[in-house]
Amino acid sequence: MLDQGVPPPLFLGHEIYRRSSYGPWHPLRVPRVSTATDLARALGWLPRAQFRTSPRAKPAALTAWHTPDYIAALERAEADQAVSDPVRARHGLGTVSNPVFPEMFRRPATSAGGSLLAGELLADPGVIYHPAGGTHHGLPDRANGFCYLNDPVLAMLSLRRAGATRIAYVDIDAHHCDGVEAAFAGDADTLMISVHEERRWPFTGALEDDAGGNAFNLPVPKGFNDSEMAMVLDALILPRVSDFRPDAVVLQCGADAVLEDPLSRLALSNNAHWSVVGALRDLAPRYLVLGGGGYNPWTVGRLWAGVWGILAGAEVPDRLPPEAREVLSVLTWARRGAPEPALLTTLRDVPREGQIRPDIRERLAVLASRT
Repeated sequence: MLDQGVPPPLFLGHEIYRRSSYGPWHPLRVPRVSTATDLARALGWLPRAQFRTSPRAKPAALTAWHTPDYIAALERAEADQAVSDPVRARHGLGTVSNPVFPEMFRRPATSAGGSLLAGELLADPGVIYHPAGGTHHGLPDRANGFCYLNDPVLAMLSLRRAGATRIAYVDIDAHHCDGVEAAFAGDADTLMISVHEERRWPFTGALEDDAGGNAFNLPVPKGFNDSEMAMVLDALILPRVSDFRPDAVVLQCGADAVLEDPLSRLALSNNAHWSVVGALRDLAPRYLVLGGGGYNPWTVGRLWAGVWGILAGAEVPDRLPPEAREVLSVLTWARRGAPEPALLTTLRDVPREGQIRPDIRERLAVLASRT
């Protein structure tokens, strides 16, 4: 549906992600958005005209879905750098998953601001990439699963205000999009598709869970490989999105389903994610791609830089140039020793193809039988 009149893809980012961390022991201590941005620039893929600094959402804008009490508590927790026991119990702030840290309001508000802006900009046809987005677990009145706010929900509400009536939301993060499903359950003008690891937190998104009729949840077993994702793309994602005839597609492209990620047991290569990114691009005039999970600094940076390459129509080199290798070589990760050499010298993973297991076929058949 995209034509010559559509502007070049736009990349939304911000320097706050370079210097902000959830803390030295949290999985989100690793740089992610800054690495993807630096790689894209080092590869010559990100001219200044296609980069826009994300605004920080104002508290009033966040109450489009979140409660005013929660937003006030989140601001207060950042200012005080502490929370009371009642606030922790009610709003989920100051926990192991959602700790107190110096930018705990400003950072998620910046991510949310980017998603709100993306919806406004997509009043006209276009493609926007916002790797800092994708915080799909946030709930209206509490933080949840590393997510203080739910920017995909805010993006979709922004798209609606900008004129998009039918929105297809596709989520390929290793974890189920419980917050997004809670927001749009039963909404006939929203299609939700989630491919996520079975028996993995937040333990929602069962095969039989249709969220009131508009959600297709596919829990997949450990070891989920590229061949299986290709079948899921062809048998579930593309036909359902195409039949829905959306005027906007939102893709949550979490990078935690790759083999090297510490928070899943899946076995995809980044090629699988890039295939989904490319395949969905022409199914609606408005296309928003968000980030999400991803906790290995080398794999998430490489995967998300490649997402931008796909959207920008760039050629992925067989070997990274020295400037890009330097971006990867300075990364550190206390959880592991030295990375495999390929993680420092290439962008594209070796494909991880394999057998398509019977339970994948059976689950796809169940979803295909739904009208």
